[in-house]
Amino acid sequence: MQYRYLGNTGKVIPAMMLGTATFAGSTELFKKWGNTQLKEAKELIKMCMDKGCNAFDTADCYSLGDSEKILGEALKDYKREEVFLSTKTGMPMSEDPNDVGTSRAKILKSVEASLKRLQTDYIDLYHLHCYDAKTPHLESLQTLNDLIKAGKIRYFGVSNYSAWHLMKMLNVADNYHLLRPSVHQAYYSLAAREFENELMPLAIEEGVGSLVWSPLSGSMLSGKIQRGKENIKDSRLSTDGAWDVEREHLYTITDALEVVHKDTGYSYAQISLAWVLARPSVSSLVIGARNTAQLEDNLQANEITLDSHHIKLLDIASQTKLPYPYWHQRFTVNERDPYSVKRY
Repeated sequence: MQYRYLGNTGKVIPAMMLGTATFAGSTELFKKWGNTQLKEAKELIKMCMDKGCNAFDTADCYSLGDSEKILGEALKDYKREEVFLSTKTGMPMSEDPNDVGTSRAKILKSVEASLKRLQTDYIDLYHLHCYDAKTPHLESLQTLNDLIKAGKIRYFGVSNYSAWHLMKMLNVADNYHLLRPSVHQAYYSLAAREFENELMPLAIEEGVGSLVWSPLSGSMLSGKIQRGKENIKDSRLSTDGAWDVEREHLYTITDALEVVHKDTGYSYAQISLAWVLARPSVSSLVIGARNTAQLEDNLQANEITLDSHHIKLLDIASQTKLPYPYWHQRFTVNERDPYSVKRY
């Protein structure tokens, strides 16, 4: 397993971490994603640990805390310092109007609850799971900085922020001499490249690591869907819990994946994951798996380096029409290196 820096920190983490949104499946939404119970969770975690993938990502809202409970119980077989734990808060946890968002009260309440469910006294990486327009950035940042001083979290990040939301938070942190978010957990895949427009250049410029969630677009790029073939029975793709990707665009991508598959022998999932791993700013991929066969296949993507011909083929197949002003910027000097921020 290759290791990468967690954003601009001195901490290194594996290039892949196991996402546990499929653990428990005890709510209507997460039941559609999976219902991995303790026995199966232990098998997945053992495979990860054996292959050097010692990082695990969850959130308090996954099955309303039950995912954290299963993960915490499953990790009791390992020394705490052997694993890297990431969790999040911000999504609604009840009908209580104060049980959502990233206020000081909500963060403090959530941290204590997550520590208890995970059976640990500290969290390695704590995320604000969603942007909260009602809470000032300063309030959230001061709370997170206090939690680091108290030893309850080691690093913090955000998830699902727009570029201007994240840049505003970074500026507030700098203005008040507070620690910045180290990473941004965001959606990015061959089938969803909006991340490249603003968030990737921001990540490069500001040293914010990218933790990519759903790099297979919710199994859309796993090989179950191809032109003229859809094998989605008994999978998330057969429910309304799957991501929405326009079919013709998806078929264009899977046509390219088929070419690379025939040339290399790698699976669709491995090729798709390797493509994301090679992108700028990516610190780690959050991968999910319902069973050890899926997990083993996905983890092998860490060992793959695609050649320039195959990368170009995938780039072209997955590109979409850019929104303004990005299509206009393609005619400027930024075309030389579209992922970098230029200063002139």
